[in-house]
Parts: sequence; structure tokens; C-alpha cells
Amino acid sequence: MPIITILPHAQLCPTGKTIKVEEGKSLCEALVENNVEIEHACEMSCACTTCHVVIRQGFNSLNESSDDEEDLLDAAWGLEATSRLSCQVKLGEQDITIEIPKYTINHARENH
Repeated sequence: MPIITILPHAQLCPTGKTIKVEEGKSLCEALVENNVEIEHACEMSCACTTCHVVIRQGFNSLNESSDDEEDLLDAAWGLEATSRLSCQVKLGEQDITIEIPKYTINHARENH
């Protein structure tokens, strides 16, 4: 079972967190099921960028991104070479470390 290390995020995970999840599960599902309330405005259908994360370790162990995911990521705030939509990441055998960006393009959330 892979271990996900979540780096601290001021609102969603202030002290950081480490969770163990089953292989093959989506990263977004794993986060939500473990009380890390990452946004997923499109209900994990690869239609927005609110679940954008940056993979800090273990990027090459993950499934490849689709063309649709790549196109959406172009609109993500804080895009990096190892950015992914967490709803599209299928966890493999290897542990990963992720960072949830400070902002999303979801203005409704930012203005709360």
C-alpha cells in the first residue's frame, strides 16, 4: 500500500499528513476519504483544475496524464512540471509526496 505524504497547506492540512491507501485509488478520492478536503468542483470528472496538486516525490511512478488533463492543467494556478489533477492520478506501488497549491482558479472558494 502506497503512502501519501501531504506537505502542510494553511487551510486544508495545516500540519501536513501521511496516509496509507490502496493501490489503484485516485489521489483525490484518497485525500477526501482521509479528511483532506481538496476541492473537486467537477466531481472528479476531469473537467476543471480545482484538484490540482504538485507531485514533489514519486511523479514517475504514476499513470500518464491524458491529453484532456494536460489541456486543463494549462489553466491551473501555479503550474509546475510535476503538476497533476489529483482526480486523474491513480496511485501505484510507490510512495508519493504532494503539495496542494495555495490557490485555485475557483474564485467562489477564494472569496469565502
